Amino acid sequence: MQIPLFFSILIVLFLFSGIRVVYEYKRALKFRFGKYITTLQPGFRWIIPVIETIQVVDIRVITINIVSQEVMTEDNVPCSIDGVVFFKVDDPEKAVLEVEEYNFAITQLAQAALRDVCGKVELDTILSKREEMGKNIKNIVEHETKDWGIEIIDVKIKDIQLPENMRRMMANQAEAERSRRARIILALAEEQAAGKLLEAGKLIDQSPSAIKLRLYQTLANIASEKNSTILFPFPEEVLPRKRRKEKD
Repeated sequence: MQIPLFFSILIVLFLFSGIRVVYEYKRALKFRFGKYITTLQPGFRWIIPVIETIQVVDIRVITINIVSQEVMTEDNVPCSIDGVVFFKVDDPEKAVLEVEEYNFAITQLAQAALRDVCGKVELDTILSKREEMGKNIKNIVEHETKDWGIEIIDVKIKDIQLPENMRRMMANQAEAERSRRARIILALAEEQAAGKLLEAGKLIDQSPSAIKLRLYQTLANIASEKNSTILFPFPEEVLPRKRRKEKD
């Protein structure tokens, strides 16, 4: 009776040891004696222990950082540029069978593409057109990985580190540009103010009463000071008559 019980326990252990659970966001490649058989879909699965093995592949979007790369731009400016790659496994079978360690391979391709793309343009282009640079890098990596069952979703340039002297020069340039704009705005304001004063002067010249009103306003401003004394060298009534005589 003990021998059948022993074998029964072994069979139960054998069956339980072949149980596998594949999650929804993963796929499992099944191998039998090292030969690829099929890809297991999500759910409760069973394989033959010892004879069969599985290799699980994550099909979610994966993020890989591009470590900082020393790049010499086309205008001979040294800088350090890093970025990030977003990709996902579109065909698990190709991703496992066609390339060894696809994560490492994509990282190396992205680093080489970043140096190649950024080294062919000037620094101003890199700073102002990051999106375009990222798309160019994506196209290169995508072309190289098209047979690996990998979908490159996007490539972003994260940070650009410039030498200290270059940062100071760019800060001085930005300050000079702001000063230039401020001077232009001030000059335009003075030009507009001068035009308005000229128009007001012409209107005042055309009306003697306007001259009197302007004189009274000036006197009121002066009289706001308590110790101010106002002296008229001639009667104020003379001004309109004199104005009319000049016109005649």
